[in-house]
Amino acid sequence: MSLNAFALIILAGLIHAVWNIAAKKAGGDSRFAFFTSVLMMLFWAPLGWWLGREAVPLWGAMEWGFVVASGLLHVVYYVTLLRGYRKADLTVVYPLARGTGPLLSSLVAITLLGERISALGALGIAGVVGGVFLIAGGPALLRAAHDPAARARVHKGIAYGVLTGAFIASYTVVDGYAVKVLLMSPILIDYMGNFVRVALLAPVVLRDLPTAAMLWSAQWRFALLVAVVSPIAYVLVLFAMREAPLSHVAPAREVSMLFAALIGGHLLGEGDRVARLCGAACIALGVTALALG
Repeated sequence: MSLNAFALIILAGLIHAVWNIAAKKAGGDSRFAFFTSVLMMLFWAPLGWWLGREAVPLWGAMEWGFVVASGLLHVVYYVTLLRGYRKADLTVVYPLARGTGPLLSSLVAITLLGERISALGALGIAGVVGGVFLIAGGPALLRAAHDPAARARVHKGIAYGVLTGAFIASYTVVDGYAVKVLLMSPILIDYMGNFVRVALLAPVVLRDLPTAAMLWSAQWRFALLVAVVSPIAYVLVLFAMREAPLSHVAPAREVSMLFAALIGGHLLGEGDRVARLCGAACIALGVTALALG
């Protein structure tokens, strides 16, 4: 991986962690996802028009199909992530969401496709599993839980984190194919996907406009922050994919888990910060070992 690609990924990881913390603090649902998609369309419209005025008219059914697929997967991913943030701690959901995708891909390749795994790859799987164990409570899990409510919250965080990770793996493959094989603009595939997201989420908002207006007044600042910075993070990753193999870029993105566990744990006041930071580090190292092994 080139130094330029690595720098793009590190910057993207920091930005990604910041907007996830903002989304967690907003406590929003699918209506918050609608707000952010609309604001993305408006804020990035000049750049979208400038880049798309010549490229978009040349798109065929294949390109538009990937835009629709990307938009759909991003909607499901984002709504699932937001629900996880409402039900559990960011320092549980976020690392699991980021680490599950590469782990699932490797397990499917080994169990269903007959691929072999090296000792380093097996060590990587052990690192991910160990990281999940630490995030879920560490050695305390071996003892009787003294707080059933906290235990249930952790279990919900694990479930939503794993489910979100599955959707992350899906849209990463779709978008990676679009920019590497179809040579579509990383900025345009992300920007045009906003129109798909708005169309899919609009019915939820239109069903109850008074509630949507109330939520907008409380959440618009967080939505604006996410709308402005989240596309930057993902587009940086897509540009990195053009310079480096997907199998190297995807694991390197997991550095964002360390930022989220460190910054998010401090700002949100979530417990077990040391154990969860160590767990996030284990997952990041494990995923990297998987890519190399």
